[in-house]
Amino acid sequence: MAAAPLLSLQNIQLTFGGTRLLESAELIVSPGQRIALVGRNGSGKSTLLKIASGEVMHDGGQRFVEPSATLRYLPQEPDLSAYATTLDYVEAGLGPGDDEYRAQYLLSSLGLNGTEDPKKLSGGEGRRAALARVLAPKPDILLLDEPTNHLDLPVIEWLQSELDSLRSAMVLISHDRRFLSDLTRSTVWLDRGVTRRLDKGFADFEAWRDQVLEEEERDRHKLDRQIVREEHWVRYGVTARRKRNVGRMERLANLRQDRREQRRVTGSVNMQVSEGRTSGALVVEAENISKRFGDRVIVADFSTRVLRGDRIGIVGPNGAGKTTLIKMLTGTLKPDGGTIKLGSALELAMLDQGRAKLHPDTRLKEALTGGGSDTLQINGQPKHVVGYMKDFLFTPEQANTPIGKLSGGERARVALARALSLPSNFLVLDEPTNDLDLETLDLLEEMVSDYAGTVIVVSHDRDFLDRVATSIIFAEGDGGWTEYAGGYSDMVIQRGEGVQARAAAKVHRPGKTAMAPIAAPAVAKRKMSFKEKHALETLPRDIEKLEAEIKAINAALAAPNFYTRDPDGFAAQSKALLAAEARRAAAEEQWLELELLREEIEG
Repeated sequence: MAAAPLLSLQNIQLTFGGTRLLESAELIVSPGQRIALVGRNGSGKSTLLKIASGEVMHDGGQRFVEPSATLRYLPQEPDLSAYATTLDYVEAGLGPGDDEYRAQYLLSSLGLNGTEDPKKLSGGEGRRAALARVLAPKPDILLLDEPTNHLDLPVIEWLQSELDSLRSAMVLISHDRRFLSDLTRSTVWLDRGVTRRLDKGFADFEAWRDQVLEEEERDRHKLDRQIVREEHWVRYGVTARRKRNVGRMERLANLRQDRREQRRVTGSVNMQVSEGRTSGALVVEAENISKRFGDRVIVADFSTRVLRGDRIGIVGPNGAGKTTLIKMLTGTLKPDGGTIKLGSALELAMLDQGRAKLHPDTRLKEALTGGGSDTLQINGQPKHVVGYMKDFLFTPEQANTPIGKLSGGERARVALARALSLPSNFLVLDEPTNDLDLETLDLLEEMVSDYAGTVIVVSHDRDFLDRVATSIIFAEGDGGWTEYAGGYSDMVIQRGEGVQARAAAKVHRPGKTAMAPIAAPAVAKRKMSFKEKHALETLPRDIEKLEAEIKAINAALAAPNFYTRDPDGFAAQSKALLAAEARRAAAEEQWLELELLREEIEG
């Protein structure tokens, strides 16, 4: 017999400003269930979670919460202003009989010490304190709205492990695919005001969603054909208008009404980057660079080479110095030691994490155009700002909307739209996935993968890094940085572990025992990846084949009267010779670098 639900929302309806946001939404949460609540930005996910928590009243439908059940809700923007310290804030969320020491344990695990002034916290620190508050009581129901937003990878991985160990029922809203796939067992899809439920976790959701949308499109096509048939009967199927079948005319009217009332899926972002001229083959070369601020070493003796077409992911805990490293690699900050060499013809475009260039009073169209014009240049072609807004799912009516009035997801799309409109061959994206819905993330991944230039991306989204990165530069701690081939999962395999949190400072409060901070792990020894070992073994054979190809082309070019007999063929062979020699040079250089790496590792 199935357990009675702890939380039930049935036929929930809600209207905002004359627009029906929720038409028939349902959410049933039973003991121990882990549910992913998914949908496009603006579909009403956060509002539905607020209704479930009791913070927002609905217009219609029924809400039920088991009277004996404890419920905790994590909002996107928690308010800590009424408390003197973060520990006071967390302890205020405990109920009678809850373990008061768990509050300090959670704060320490999340990189806080409990004495922080809530008024001086960053967005990420406020999110950590709010997480500690909702997790401390081990409630029967957890409602978490974007719990990973503004958290770094160590905290995300710790949070995932902590949630996995709880017996609480959970409803999760998140843009982090890996987080949702690993934790959830059911999925509720909120689309056009109506919910659909899949009794499988998020890992199976996207294939199911695509199937549902395909079936909808087929049904819409059938409806269109029915309308065409009925209209044909109206025009030609009767001998006199006075003899028309009244019922059939009503049927046609009803079909037309159904067609008008159908709400199609919100369109996709039309994301394209304005590409500049081609850069040189070498984009950045750093040799033994170092940087320190006071006594703290940020970068110590780090070397790397970034070539045109590379997609470099930079990974590490908050405060490790990722932004500092980017500034040095892009030439905006000089290293204390070592050398930085930038390639030729570089055109840089940056998306900063804080969206600092988006002033809240700036109107949307001015943020996109820079002001003074209604057009942008996209790939050398003029485009009206309203058309460009539509590409990123903004309506013409929003052109004069101040940036501060937009949602977090909308501000993220504005920042992306502005960065991608600038001609570039070198993109630097700092946390580009924050506040983006899953469909927009898909398009961003495609854009990064198809981009003809070079990309450096800082991200805490493991799935995003796996899909786009060709290598990962990882913060090992104490100024050490190591580059690993492949995406985030490849890096974890090579290191033997993921990102670990920086140790938090101890704190003591009268009458209470301070929790020990989490110790930082020892740095793993660099090992050759499978790809590197395979390349080291196969490159000599590839070089031999290229040498044979070059020899054959040279022999063909040396044939008497080849040029006079076949000028086009001679030109084609000459071009093939240059290409083969370039491939051989690249293969020889790669083999030499791998051989030096092998010797270094083996001592």
